Amino acid sequence: MSKDQLVGGLLAIGSVLGILIYGYLLFFGGSWLSMFVLKLTGFVAVAGVLGILAWIGYTLATTPPPKPIEEIEKELEEELKKLEEETKQETQKTEEKEEKKQEKEEKKEEEQRGETTRE
Repeated sequence: MSKDQLVGGLLAIGSVLGILIYGYLLFFGGSWLSMFVLKLTGFVAVAGVLGILAWIGYTLATTPPPKPIEEIEKELEEELKKLEEETKQETQKTEEKEEKKQEKEEKKEEEQRGETTRE
């Protein structure tokens, strides 16, 4: 049996025991104990919900607002322009290199033609 299976089994057994104990205290524990269990259950439920709402409120109050869409669009346009400029520069460099290669090849061909005509 793996550790996860053991933990799962213990959680299942503990939950069933909790339900049985809660039910026994609620229905067979006497009037004052039953009332206490109900009050405790109500308090825990309400405190849990209100605690979650307080956490959400705190998070909303302390989180800075997002940037306006217009500002994000401007940033994206600037980035796009930079990328386009970089791409143009790279393309120009590549074209220049290709032109130089072609010129060298043409010179070599001319030299080879010149040598073959001399012979």
